Amino acid sequence: MKKKAIILGIESSCDETAVALIEENANGVPSILSNIVSSQVDIHKEFGGIVPELAARSHIEKIDLIAKKAIKESGKKLEDVDAVAATAGPGLIVCLSVGLNFGKAIASFLNKPFIAVNHLEGHALSPKLVTKLDYPYLLLLISGGHSQYLSVQGLGKYKRLGTTIDDAVGEAFDKTAKLLGIEFPGGPFLEKFAEKGNPEKFKLPLPIINKGGCNLSFAGLKTAVLKISKEIKTKKDKYDLAASFQKTVETILYKKTQVAFKEFQKKNKKKRNIFVVAGGVAANKKIRKILTDLSIKENFDPIFPPLDLCGDNAAMIAMVGLEKFKIKKYDSFDHPAKPRWPLDSKAIFLKGAGVKL
Repeated sequence: MKKKAIILGIESSCDETAVALIEENANGVPSILSNIVSSQVDIHKEFGGIVPELAARSHIEKIDLIAKKAIKESGKKLEDVDAVAATAGPGLIVCLSVGLNFGKAIASFLNKPFIAVNHLEGHALSPKLVTKLDYPYLLLLISGGHSQYLSVQGLGKYKRLGTTIDDAVGEAFDKTAKLLGIEFPGGPFLEKFAEKGNPEKFKLPLPIINKGGCNLSFAGLKTAVLKISKEIKTKKDKYDLAASFQKTVETILYKKTQVAFKEFQKKNKKKRNIFVVAGGVAANKKIRKILTDLSIKENFDPIFPPLDLCGDNAAMIAMVGLEKFKIKKYDSFDHPAKPRWPLDSKAIFLKGAGVKL
């Protein structure tokens, strides 16, 4: 009987120290044996944002402990691991280097294959951890550092259809939350804040909403929120601004996704296509709902990762590792950390096209 492959995944691209083990299954959906994520929120809270040097130091202090915890929780031994996959980019280079070097050391010690993983590809393949997902599919990747539409034709085969020309949607959420006095990291909590407000109170801009194909822009929206935030005084006004911001983002993503659907269907003429939404902002429930409704209306099957797999985690890195392990696509121990690493290397560089922060 053929042994089921076990992959160790390591993620340290920003401020999460994460280690996971997954095991291959015959049904095409692997088992997550463990998925430990250690956040650094308390470390960066007083600064209102990520401090790279502090993040890297925390990774160094924690990674060995997190790895031991993940191995113990998996019920496996380190020697059972068939390959080690670690995030190599995009991200903060001082942070990436910690997990990448740790992964190389383990692979070398075990004399097992090492696989360098693109963090964005981890998000792209994250639904494969819970459901069978066939290529091709349309992907909307929305997080703190990236917002882009991609046609996913296969493992490592990506064509960018649109991206942010300035700021990522997750960054806009984080900055708006900060302006409204929501404690860091505020982005994930802005939606709850918005539930108490009137989404029609403030008229906010919809940058490039009717031009630029399915490219996105959020810088102008951030600037408008900044101006209004200086004038509001009451808690109610803050709730209303949060609600107006949330509604504006929903409108932008709804409209641009309609454009992306048409673009994707030009070369994928199936009766029903698959639409995957991944990344940290994919955890926003209202965004999930409006994109689900749109997908059904436009004959797309919407797929979202579970909430615990939307943010940065190591299980998604192990997932890419498993896919590459099956086709023996390994990397050398001199593979560098890459602060910028777009999924579509042929696409023209735009700010959000492969930059983690």
